Amino acid sequence: MKRAFLLAAFIVSSLFLRSPSSQAQFQNGGQSSLLRVPLTSQRAEITQRIGVTDVTIIYHRPLVGGRVIWGKTVPYGEVWRAGANENTTIAFTDPVTIAGKPLPKGIYGLHMIPGEKEWTIIFSKAYTSWGSFTYDPSEDALRVAAKPQASDFHEALAYDFDSLKPDSAMITLRWDKLAVPFEVAIDVEKTVAESLPAQLRGWPAFTWDAWDDAATYLLENKGNLQDALKYEERSIQTEERFDNLITKSRILDALGKKDEATSARNTAIEQGNVAQLHGYARLLLAQGKQEEAFAVYRMNVKKSPDNWLVHSELARMDCAKGDFDGAVKEMKLSAGGAPEDSKPFMEKLVKRLEAKEDINKP
Repeated sequence: MKRAFLLAAFIVSSLFLRSPSSQAQFQNGGQSSLLRVPLTSQRAEITQRIGVTDVTIIYHRPLVGGRVIWGKTVPYGEVWRAGANENTTIAFTDPVTIAGKPLPKGIYGLHMIPGEKEWTIIFSKAYTSWGSFTYDPSEDALRVAAKPQASDFHEALAYDFDSLKPDSAMITLRWDKLAVPFEVAIDVEKTVAESLPAQLRGWPAFTWDAWDDAATYLLENKGNLQDALKYEERSIQTEERFDNLITKSRILDALGKKDEATSARNTAIEQGNVAQLHGYARLLLAQGKQEEAFAVYRMNVKKSPDNWLVHSELARMDCAKGDFDGAVKEMKLSAGGAPEDSKPFMEKLVKRLEAKEDINKP
């Protein structure tokens, strides 16, 4: 009985996407569904990472081959495998929403019901089927509606990821002169925050910077600040450094704990080298905190007045005062002492200062 069913499925599938003008695998127009030999409709796989979530579609690509596709080769109103051969599959490594509706992470059989004006996109919990012959609506995980659109001609069926955004994309099926798009979206901040505890159970847990990175992500993406502080304390316990002390001060500032933030910041500044303090001051400048940045610059001037980075800091402070002659002089000293890979950037700053341009503006 099972062999008879497989034989029937093979015959139907070999005829379903066959036309006299299309190149078939065998002379009788059929193709093997049981052996690993070249298929008429070739296998394809496409993956797009959205945030930290991988979306992967595996499908087979039938050709138009001169046929009338929509409403004939692929009938309207009937469940279709959204490709050829095995059912098309779509996998998500994290929970997503499809057209605004939630769908858990996992692998799904992707089926569709075409219509002249509206399509139904089906995500089935059964994803190992041959075609849609054994499709069972009781196994649906989700159904959403999609609107077909006119498209440039595509001889081979294709899936694309269009309209990419940091947290979403449009998945579009294209074949013949039709396109069918549907949106996949991810709550990136929530996904990352929920993944951090598991990530920090591996080898990164033995490094100070993994905990610091986790805390920084939560801080800069409006995550849970108490968790951020907990991660930062773990980073400092692993190895106290300028970097994690500064991040701790930023978290404490965000929590409104100003005295503790000042204490952590002062400890960090005492430990910081010229490059670290320079980087911290540049961060303050980017945040519009010019006076705080210049206070850090002045600390660097005391620590190492002849350092090439310090000359660039003196140039920025002269620029803020409108002393462009002094700023040009200091920036030229900075460019002269800079590493080779930094010289072009410093020389551009010299030219901007010679043109009396404010280089402190973001």
